[in-house]
Amino acid sequence: MSKSALVNIAKGVAVGMVAGAVVGYAGKSAADENPKIRKKITRVKRTANDVADTAKYMFK
Repeated sequence: MSKSALVNIAKGVAVGMVAGAVVGYAGKSAADENPKIRKKITRVKRTANDVADTAKYMFK
């Protein structure tokens, strides 16, 4: 793997982390203002956790 490919991967990871932080902050501020959104976020977290557990089980 060339040096430029590694740099591009590092840039992609950094952009992804920044985007995730921005979306997380926006979601938190929206959840603080609206209890219905908070309930939906809790449901999404539970579903994502179930999907991750299923994937982890499949790769064992």
